[in-house]
Amino acid sequence: MIELSPEIVAFLMLGGVFSLVLTGFPIAFVIGSVAFLVGILIFGTTTTFHILYSRFYALTLNYPYLAVPLFSFMGVVLQHSGITKDLYESLYESLGRIKGGLAVVTIVFGTILAACLGVIAASVTILTLIALEPMVTRGYDRSLATGSIVAAGTLGILIPPSIMLVVYAPQAGLSIGQMFMGAVFPGIILSALYVTYVLVRCHISPEMGPSLPPDQIADFTFAKLIRLLKSLAPPVLLILAVLGTIFAGIAPPTEAAALGCLAAIFLTVAYGKFSWELIRHASIETLRVSAFVVMIAALCYAFVGVFMSAGSGEVVSHLILSVPGGKWASFAMIMVIVFLLGLFIEWIGIVFIIVPIFSPILIKLGFNPLWAGMMICINLQMAFQTPPMAMSIFVLKGTAPPGLGLAMSDIIKGVIPFVLIIMFTLVMCTIFPEIITWLPEKMIGPSH
Repeated sequence: MIELSPEIVAFLMLGGVFSLVLTGFPIAFVIGSVAFLVGILIFGTTTTFHILYSRFYALTLNYPYLAVPLFSFMGVVLQHSGITKDLYESLYESLGRIKGGLAVVTIVFGTILAACLGVIAASVTILTLIALEPMVTRGYDRSLATGSIVAAGTLGILIPPSIMLVVYAPQAGLSIGQMFMGAVFPGIILSALYVTYVLVRCHISPEMGPSLPPDQIADFTFAKLIRLLKSLAPPVLLILAVLGTIFAGIAPPTEAAALGCLAAIFLTVAYGKFSWELIRHASIETLRVSAFVVMIAALCYAFVGVFMSAGSGEVVSHLILSVPGGKWASFAMIMVIVFLLGLFIEWIGIVFIIVPIFSPILIKLGFNPLWAGMMICINLQMAFQTPPMAMSIFVLKGTAPPGLGLAMSDIIKGVIPFVLIIMFTLVMCTIFPEIITWLPEKMIGPSH
C-alpha cells in the first residue's frame, strides 16, 4: 500500500479513465481496471475486494433497476409490431405538403417513438430506415435530413419511458416516476423547437426541404384523418398504459414497465406480427442490453466506491464549491464538466460516475435535486450528438443505405443547430424551472 493524497488519487483515477477511453477499450473495462488497480495501490487487496464486492452486491439488490430490462423488452417488441410504418405514412399524408414537411414528420414521428421505445439505438435505426431515403431522394439537404433524424431519435433517451432516467434516479435518491414526469415538458419543448427550426430554415431556404410537387399533392380527406387517428391510437394507448398509470398513482414505474410489456405484446397480436421467434429475439436483445447496463453500472459503482473511500469526492466538492461567482457559477461548471465528459464517455458511465459525486454538491448549493438531475439529463442529450463518442451519429451512419453516399461531415454539420437548440432549452429551464418541476408536483399517489 502507498500513502497518496486524495488530490493525487483523484488525478490518477480520472486521468486514467480519460487516457484509457481514448485507446478505444470498452468503457466498462476501462473504469473497472482503473478502480481495481488504484484500489490495490492505496488500500491493498482485502479492502479493495471488500469495496468492489459490497458495491456489486448492493447494485444487484436495487429494485428500481428491474425497469431496465422491462422497458428494453417493450421497446424491442414495439420495434417489430408494425405500428411504426403505418404511423409514419399517416403523418406524411398530413404534413408532407409543407416546405420541410418530411423533416417535420420525422421529428414528430421520432417524438412519438421516444415515448414508446425509450432506447436511442432503436429510435435512430427506425427513423433512418423509414425517413432518410425519402428525404434525400426528394431533394432534401443531407445535413438537414440527417440532423433531424439524429435529434429526433435522441429524444428517446429523455422522453419517458427513458432508460437513462431509470438509471439516473436511484443513483441520486430520486423518484423514477417524478423524473419521468419532469422530462415530459422539456422533451416536448425540444421537439417543438426542432420543428420550428426546420420550418423557419426551409422557409428561408426552400431548396433545403422542398415541398411535394403539385401533381403529388392529394387532398387531406376524412378517410385520411380516420387513418391518422387509427395509427395514433396504439402509441397513445401505450403511453397511457405506462405514463398514465405512473402519474395517476396506480402503479410505480417498475410495475408500469411490466404493464407496458404486456401492452406491446397485445399490439403485436393486433397487427398480426406476433410470433414466438419475436419473443425469443426480444428476450435475447433484452438480455444483451440489460447485461451491458448492469456491467457498466457495477464497475462504475465500484469505481465511485474506491474514489469516495480515498477522500477524492471531497476534493471535487471543494473545487466546485470554491468557484468564484456563487452557486450559479458552480452549477455552470458542473454542466460544462458533464458536456465535456459526453464527448468521450458513454452516457451510462457518466451517470454512474458523476451522480454520486455531484448530487451532494448540488444539494449543498441549494438546488432542487429533481430540477438539477433533469438539467444534467437534458445536457446529456448533446453527448449522443457530439463526436467523437456521438452514438446517434454512428447508428445513423451504420444504418443508412450505402447507395445514398452519405458522408460523416453531412451528419456532423446537420446536428450542430440541434445541439444549439438543446443549449437554448437548458437556458429556458434555468430561467423557468417550473418547466421541469410543475408536472411532478401534480402527481398522485406512489411515484417510486
